[in-house]
Amino acid sequence: MKHGKKYTEAAKTVEHGKLYDPEEAISLAKKTATAKFDETIEVHIRTGCDGRHADQQIRGAVVLPNGVGKTVRVLVFAKNAKADEARAAGADFVGDQDLVEKIQGGWFDFDVVVATPDMMGVVGRLGRVLGPKGLMPNPKSGTVTMDVTKAINDIKAGKVEYRLDKANIIHVVIGKASFDDQKLYENFQTLMNAINKARPAALKGQYLRSVTVTSTMGPGVKINPLKLA
Repeated sequence: MKHGKKYTEAAKTVEHGKLYDPEEAISLAKKTATAKFDETIEVHIRTGCDGRHADQQIRGAVVLPNGVGKTVRVLVFAKNAKADEARAAGADFVGDQDLVEKIQGGWFDFDVVVATPDMMGVVGRLGRVLGPKGLMPNPKSGTVTMDVTKAINDIKAGKVEYRLDKANIIHVVIGKASFDDQKLYENFQTLMNAINKARPAALKGQYLRSVTVTSTMGPGVKINPLKLA
């Protein structure tokens, strides 16, 4: 894969094969974010899990103390009093059957979907379109709940979801390159604490195989996973 001049120059500052301490890796990832826009800082965690087994699945959510640096648009499936509660809590879109039809028509101007349990029968019809985009509400991530106020507040405050992909890797955003190092480090530590707590009891052997932090357009900086267990 051919990279541009900026990427190539940035990659020279990352020592090949070195496993960095978390603070140093985060600082380096910030420095290699040289695009004209405010790049996102992401963490990619390769695990020793086998997601084909139900008892080795990982899925959850955590509220990052310093947010993620973007305005998150929340859509809530609810009706009657719960719909009113969602609007009062600051949901960007609230509805039921009307939203189903709108989404089926190709509308996706939202980032997170929350639903009350009684609405999941309706929302289930959207599984084929919401599922592949990672937008399907799920009790494990706190997006299927009767406490819509808490769900909305947490999401707006910086709640992020984590889950294994098909390659048994977890991808999570921890902030923006414009954040100072300490805020990114605090977000990173909060995420890793949650990931460590989520270790499946059935897993044998090494849990964290590799941990890499990177900016949107920059090179990956590998963190020593032994420092994170």
